[in-house]
Amino acid sequence: MDWLNQGPFWIALTGLFLIATARGQATYWIARVVTEQALRRTHPVEGWRAGVHQWLQGEGTARGRQAIERWGLVMIPVCYLTIGFQTLVLAAAGMLRISWLTFSLVQAPGALAWALIYATIGFAIWEAALTAAAGNPLTLAGLLAILVVVGVTIVLSHRRKDAKAR
Repeated sequence: MDWLNQGPFWIALTGLFLIATARGQATYWIARVVTEQALRRTHPVEGWRAGVHQWLQGEGTARGRQAIERWGLVMIPVCYLTIGFQTLVLAAAGMLRISWLTFSLVQAPGALAWALIYATIGFAIWEAALTAAAGNPLTLAGLLAILVVVGVTIVLSHRRKDAKAR
């Protein structure tokens, strides 16, 4: 990512904003079109279409859809501040067939926030974390332990909520 360091800040910010916006729009439209076509008219059993069909009906996109239904459109810009959950929320917006204009307007602040983070400190943090992990096995073990604790905490939290809902 040397192009971020070699030019003016506004070029990096604009480029990253356009990347984030294009990725968001692509995810939204793929989910919207595939939802319209695959879920309503076909039931593929093999190939990439079957994989997309299963993913759109899976637990991950259901969580993204539930987040939008619970928290509203604010989840779309907020999802740009997450890792992993972003794709699920953007796909859920397409699955819910939120109007393109509404989606685009609420997407812009999130894409801008993502671009600002990565144009300033984002890539430096990733590079520092990867360098630390690669140079020291204890650091890598510590990062993995943190990820395991966070994952277990999330799973247990969801199970408790599900148990209370029953």
